[in-house]
Amino acid sequence: MNTTEVSSPSRFTPLAYSGFDQLPIAGRWRRGRSQKVNRDRNPFTGDILLEIPQASREDLDEAYAAALKAQPAWAALLPAERAAVMRRAASVMEARRDEVISWLIREAGSTRIKASLEWDSSHSVMLEAATLPYLVEGRILPSDIPGKESRVYRNPVGVVGVISPWNWPFHLTARSLFPALAVGNAVVVKPASDTPVTGGLLPAKILEEAGLPPGVLSVIVGAGSEVGDAFVTHPTPRVISFTGSTPVGRRIAKLAADAVILKRVDLELGGNTPFVVLDDADLGHAVEAAVFGKFLHQGQICMSANRFIVDDSVYDEFLDGFADRVRKLKVGDPDQPDTLIGPIINEKQLEGLEQHIQQARTSGARQVVGGDPQGLVLPPHVFADVSNDQPIARDELFGPVAPVIRAHGEEEALQLANDTSYGLSSAVFTEEPGRGVRFAQRMQAGMTHVNDQPVNDLPFNPFGGEKNSGIGRFNGRWAVEAFTTDHWVTVQLVPRRYPVDANELHGAWGGG
Repeated sequence: MNTTEVSSPSRFTPLAYSGFDQLPIAGRWRRGRSQKVNRDRNPFTGDILLEIPQASREDLDEAYAAALKAQPAWAALLPAERAAVMRRAASVMEARRDEVISWLIREAGSTRIKASLEWDSSHSVMLEAATLPYLVEGRILPSDIPGKESRVYRNPVGVVGVISPWNWPFHLTARSLFPALAVGNAVVVKPASDTPVTGGLLPAKILEEAGLPPGVLSVIVGAGSEVGDAFVTHPTPRVISFTGSTPVGRRIAKLAADAVILKRVDLELGGNTPFVVLDDADLGHAVEAAVFGKFLHQGQICMSANRFIVDDSVYDEFLDGFADRVRKLKVGDPDQPDTLIGPIINEKQLEGLEQHIQQARTSGARQVVGGDPQGLVLPPHVFADVSNDQPIARDELFGPVAPVIRAHGEEEALQLANDTSYGLSSAVFTEEPGRGVRFAQRMQAGMTHVNDQPVNDLPFNPFGGEKNSGIGRFNGRWAVEAFTTDHWVTVQLVPRRYPVDANELHGAWGGG
């Protein structure tokens, strides 16, 4: 194994936006009323970026009340008017590209590579959202009752609550926020405490600059103990969109089910992504994809390759090539353009990764690449001869640790890939695309990529998981379905004759 040198900090791009010690609540920026303060830190340098007085339960109530009041007028705008706000937001993003990227590097510990990719994906979400008002379509249904017209109107649900994570904070907020707004909803966002700016306050500033009406969006930066459960159980939101861990997602689903008014939930949860290399794979291509798909953003992505399942016939060659490539990765200062691995988001996450590394060593896995952490920067680790039942293979690692598992043939590789309670993303490498597709169709996952790494999320494509990886799909028409609801309206155009005798019924009554 090797020890990787960690580079030192560089200078960051100056920031233009200010006022992020205040929260946009009910149409104005002000300080939160809680007695608690969020100290927003740079995970690489440890510096405090700003201190944010957090929101209280009173602030949450005010945000939801304002959303409920502002939503009807926003929904009543012409589709072109809502689309124009989304397009202007995309233009603001373009003008403030360097600033958004700088915030992602400072606050989320994103490498410049990852931050640039996140800007691209978030910008694409805004452009996508500009088309969604035109995808809210009603229907005229056939009717067996004479003179009855049966209509289905598609309407916004009203108010949506969005809870976003810290790993891709801007994109994973935008992915729910912008579609929900585009189809006519008001939104309240609760970003992760590690990324309050990139996960909530920065998108709110951009939308404000783009002309979003006051009250349509509020951002609640608050402690889970004070506003967490109430954010979900509050009677106002009709849909809760959550991206995060499976245990928290389970709790949100239960809270939504037990609330006074039932709520729909859209959940994108954890993953245990299998990266399968079959016996005929192009190993050079597979190695490059494996490095990117595992170590982008330090492996802190729900779609990151979590397990490498490699056919026995190419196992040693793949492992040697993979380990050699990993040893050469630039580790350290996330602002350097060629750094691939930057800091872990916080001490708790780092401690969990160190525990997994120690467990792997004591359980017999062979460490091929490694190194000691410097601050929150953990060098990449590669373990060989891992079994699928070891914690390093069964748990979602969410860090730069790569277990490599040996498979004896295609069927065992498939069995190992599916032997998990998760089912988000997956990948398979083979020289024969048809073989790859047949393999992919048998994988128990919401997404499978043949001859590509698993970190893919494209506008207008269904993003989501199976099993314990979530409920529902994001993007495009799936987002329209997530944030709208059907209203069945019938119009009796001629007087209807109602049966008074059972012998008159001929299957066209339509009762219930």
